[in-house]
Amino acid sequence: MSHATDTGAERLLGMSRPDLDRLFRSSPPGEIPRGKGLGTVLLGLGPKTNAVAAVLARRLVWQGKVFDPDGRELRNCVTPFGIRAVRARVYPDSSWSDRGACIVLDYSHTSLVAHWIRDEIRSVGQGVYLGNVYWGRRKVLDFSLTFPDART
Repeated sequence: MSHATDTGAERLLGMSRPDLDRLFRSSPPGEIPRGKGLGTVLLGLGPKTNAVAAVLARRLVWQGKVFDPDGRELRNCVTPFGIRAVRARVYPDSSWSDRGACIVLDYSHTSLVAHWIRDEIRSVGQGVYLGNVYWGRRKVLDFSLTFPDART
């Protein structure tokens, strides 16, 4: 396996955008996750800036994603209260970044507020996924999802 198995959200917070892009491109899609993944926004602007932005985003806007048991849909945990909203379809497909395999989180047919958003995720460690957020066809953000209950 070419990716690091110890790549947790803390390590990702210290990475630049080009480093995050390289890690995404070199990582396998992994299995479609199930259950609740803790989300971390990754700006790629340096460890201190990234950490502050991640904490603010988690407290105010987005805490992560909850994947259905069948792996076909998810809901985002949003607002400071972690309300499960903003639904997406989940399926394997080719990445817009490199045409390689990834897991797509598609909001185009399930959400009025995020219908122009497409997320792509790949496994970068045990229970850890790195994601790209596209607005239209333009990549605008990176994030990670950590599944603490992932089997080792």
